[in-house]
Amino acid sequence: MIDGRGLSPPEPLERTLAALERLPAGDELTVLLECRPHPLFAILKRTGYSWRETVLDDGTYEIRIQRTGM
Repeated sequence: MIDGRGLSPPEPLERTLAALERLPAGDELTVLLECRPHPLFAILKRTGYSWRETVLDDGTYEIRIQRTGM
């Protein structure tokens, strides 16, 4: 899990992309953010990942990412 809340851009994005490079097949990466990560979504779509997003009660965006087609 990556908790990007409180980090300055682009650190949450950089940490997420680095973690995705090491993500084992079939695993899921959870990312917590303070806002909806539009740039991340564009990268995920372009590089073959799918995601589900949920807004938690405190306003945190919880993004669960998996590689598509695994």
